[in-house]
Amino acid sequence: MLKIFVLSKDTVIIYGLVILVLVGMFTVGTMSESVITNAGVPSSVPIYRVNTDEKKIALTFDAAWDDADTDELMAVLDENGVKASFFVVGGFIDRYPETVKRFHDSGHEVLNHSDTHLHMSQLSKEQMLKEMNDCEEKIKNVTGESKKLFRAPYGDYNEDVVSLAQDAGYLVIQWDVDSLDWKDLSTEEISARVNGNVKNGSIMLFHNGAKNTVAALKSLIPKLKEKGYEFVRVGDLIYHSDFTVDKNGEQSAY
Repeated sequence: MLKIFVLSKDTVIIYGLVILVLVGMFTVGTMSESVITNAGVPSSVPIYRVNTDEKKIALTFDAAWDDADTDELMAVLDENGVKASFFVVGGFIDRYPETVKRFHDSGHEVLNHSDTHLHMSQLSKEQMLKEMNDCEEKIKNVTGESKKLFRAPYGDYNEDVVSLAQDAGYLVIQWDVDSLDWKDLSTEEISARVNGNVKNGSIMLFHNGAKNTVAALKSLIPKLKEKGYEFVRVGDLIYHSDFTVDKNGEQSAY
């Protein structure tokens, strides 16, 4: 015999509240992995890598101290048809404006690495913003462009640094492959570290002026090209809108 159950009004209300609570719990659990604002900007994590099926990678350099190897470095990049991204410190721009202009005029990106290379997480919000904006103004004066991609010195950031940067219109860029060239590793060690860790969407970190960087790149770039990787500038690799960034810093389109 078919039984028909009639729910009281109070029971219906209780069931409805339970459903709403369960939906809310699911939503919170889902959003904790990838948090998005209405503008599609991540809330507290920089971009370490891009989630993509394309074999595209970005070669980035932090330029803070000297430009002694500029001629050699530019020659290697030119010979291999590679366009890179240079995160420059404001003080570097002050000392070597012609080098910075050369980066730009050669088709490479010139991006923001703060004005004086301080630990951003130890600064006040006013000091953080001044570091970003002063460097960006110097970049614009030399290159005529302002791309507002920022990398914190030493990779040192906290939620305040990221959220302040985003509020000021910057995207914060880290890396997922670290050459550790600043430790004066050998050419073979640098090449092995990078070659063994690169994947689609990787952002690689190098430094101009490091002891064995140029020598390592001479062999590394062809190796990565043989694997089918295409070198692009970081600004051409990342998504600038309509994206999520998960807790590990992986950026994905949505």
